[in-house]
Amino acid sequence: MLSFELKNFVVSPSLVANYWKKHPLSLGNGSFPLHNTSKYSDGNTTAALSISSSSFSIWSLATKENTSRNNAAASSSDSIQEREEEEEEYKVLTAMRSSYNDIVIVDTAKARMLLLDSTHNVHSILNKGQKWTGSYWDEFASLPAIIPEGPIAILGLGAGTAAHLMLDLWPSLELEGWEIDRILIDKARQYFGLSDLEKPTTAGGILNVHIDDALSPTENDSGKYAGIVIDLFCEGKVLPQLQEVATWLKLNGRLMANGRIMANCGGINEKSDNADGTIHPESIDGTWIENSTIKTLSEAFPGQVNWKRMPETQGANYLALTGPLPDLTLWSSKVPDPLSENVRRWRPCGSIL
Repeated sequence: MLSFELKNFVVSPSLVANYWKKHPLSLGNGSFPLHNTSKYSDGNTTAALSISSSSFSIWSLATKENTSRNNAAASSSDSIQEREEEEEEYKVLTAMRSSYNDIVIVDTAKARMLLLDSTHNVHSILNKGQKWTGSYWDEFASLPAIIPEGPIAILGLGAGTAAHLMLDLWPSLELEGWEIDRILIDKARQYFGLSDLEKPTTAGGILNVHIDDALSPTENDSGKYAGIVIDLFCEGKVLPQLQEVATWLKLNGRLMANGRIMANCGGINEKSDNADGTIHPESIDGTWIENSTIKTLSEAFPGQVNWKRMPETQGANYLALTGPLPDLTLWSSKVPDPLSENVRRWRPCGSIL
C-alpha cells in the first residue's frame, strides 16, 4: 500500500452518475475530497473531475518536483503555472464496491493503478514502458536471492505488482499468491495482466492464486515456503493481527529451514507525545522502533529482524526482513540495479529493552 495524490481524474459520466452518488464512502470522502465537476460533453467524450488531497504527496508519477510550491516568496502566476505542469490526466477504468473493498482502477499515460478502500491508497501499480515501480514493491523482488529454493507465498497479492516483478527477474519461481477479494482478482486479471502470470513461464515459473484469508492456516503448509512476502493492509493501516506476536510465530511456522519473511510495515506511528498534537522529532528520523509492526516482529524474533526505510521520494515505507542480516555485498551481486544498491541499506534491529 502506498499513499498517493491524484490531481485530475477523467471519468465517464455514467461512472459518476451510477457509482459515486450511490457510494458515499468512495471518492467523495476519505483521502480524496471532490471539489468540483466540469467539462461534461456528449457521446464518447469524458468528464473531468478535479480532485485534491491534503495528506498525500505525488511520488514517482509526478511530472515535476513540488518543492517550489511551498516557497512563500513565489508569485501567484508562477504557482499556477507549476500546478498546471504537475497535473496529469487520469482515467477511471472501473469503480465498484466488493464485499471487502471500494475498488478503483485508474489509468494514466505512464501507469495503471489499483486504489482500494475509503483511503484510496495505491495497492498495486503497473508501469508502462518499464518494470520497476520506484517503490517498496521492487524490494520484494530481491528476496529470492537470499532464501533456499522453493515456493514463495505472497500474502496480500492485490493486482500482482510484486508477482510481476518477481517472475520477470526470477522466471522459474513458484509463487503462491493470497488475496481475500475475488472481485479484486477478477479485475486484476482483466486490467493488470494477472492471468498471464497464472500460465507457466518457459523456465517453469508460475503464480498460483488463492482466494482466501491469507492469515488462515491451510492444511499441509507447515514448513512449505522458502519465503513469505507480506503486504497486508486495510483502510490504509497494517492489519491489526500483525501487531500480535502470535501471528508472526504462526507465519514463521510456514517457512522451511533458513526461509525468510519480508514485510511491508507501513509508515511511522503518528501518535503524538505532546498535547498540541505535534509528532515527536524521533518519529521523523527513520528509527525502526517508531514502527509498531517492526517492534512486534522484534519481540517475536529477538536479534533476527532487519529493517530499512524507503526514501521519502519512494513512499517512505518501512520494510522488515527476518533472519540474520545477509551478506550485503553478496546479496548486491546477485540482483540487478536498482536493487543492487537498495539491498545495501538493510540494517539489523537493535534491542528494544
